[in-house]
Amino acid sequence: MTAPTKPSHTGPADPAAAPPDTAAPAAGPAVSGEPLHSPVIDWFDEHARDLPWRRPEAGAWGVMVSEFMLQQTPVSRVLPVYEQWMARWPRPADLAAEAPGEAVRAWGRLGYPRRALRLHGAAAAITERHGGDVPSDHAQLLALPGIGEYTAAAVASFAYGRRHAVLDTNVRRVFARAVTGVQYPPNATTAAERKLARALLPEDEARAARWAAASMELGALVCTARNESCHRCPIAAQCAWRLAGKPAHDGPPRRGQTYAGTDRQVRGRLLAVLREAHGPVPQAALDRVWHEPVQRARALDGLVADGLVEPLADGMYRLPLS
Repeated sequence: MTAPTKPSHTGPADPAAAPPDTAAPAAGPAVSGEPLHSPVIDWFDEHARDLPWRRPEAGAWGVMVSEFMLQQTPVSRVLPVYEQWMARWPRPADLAAEAPGEAVRAWGRLGYPRRALRLHGAAAAITERHGGDVPSDHAQLLALPGIGEYTAAAVASFAYGRRHAVLDTNVRRVFARAVTGVQYPPNATTAAERKLARALLPEDEARAARWAAASMELGALVCTARNESCHRCPIAAQCAWRLAGKPAHDGPPRRGQTYAGTDRQVRGRLLAVLREAHGPVPQAALDRVWHEPVQRARALDGLVADGLVEPLADGMYRLPLS
């Protein structure tokens, strides 16, 4: 396996992000990324955080694990779970040898636990199809279960230094402000954003991979969603949004996330009981975690449908074994 040369991911990823078509668009936007590349990459060389999945010893598997965990989850919450995960399962085959329920158990309180099942499925496929080594080819990555366009591009770029447009929320915000001149990108990734990202890619493969990591880190640390630090930004003098006087966002309202009282909260409480148990759990133990029976039943049914919980005879439940 090729070790990553100072890879990359910086924060919560956008799972609906860009397809990594590296070919120049036939009629792309009349914009060049060249004036942006050196300042952003030089800034990254000096200010990049020392994250475990960026170290050479993490390998492509460490990069892939981080990409799954960082989707919609802050780095601070991911770090301890990532360290424990990699210590227990340092290679895909190690995870594949375990029951999927163990992946759910180890996922802890990261949220969106279906990601744990998807990562387990990807590990099994890597073990079966690729001899236990995470593939470097984008098409082979995309063929793995649970791997979408964003994750395939991110792993190929960050772990293997390939030339791909890697669009997460942080990158989309940087491009929206610096190039498009608006405060926030659209709620969902658009074709125009994908075309712009491809147009901004450096031609050199290694430099393109570095640019992908650097622009993501800039969005995570400086060009943040709130309280952006323009005085620390290496491309502030070129930023279209800043030069326009920072016009306020005038698009559709930005989506917020709620948790308290939602089915997500109930699902989390039910899974917490199952994660902490050493064997099957009776229905009565699950009933105690939420007072509203209809919502509780709906949440439990959803966990079963998603393959996160396995129902047994006599009203018993456990994490999945297969």
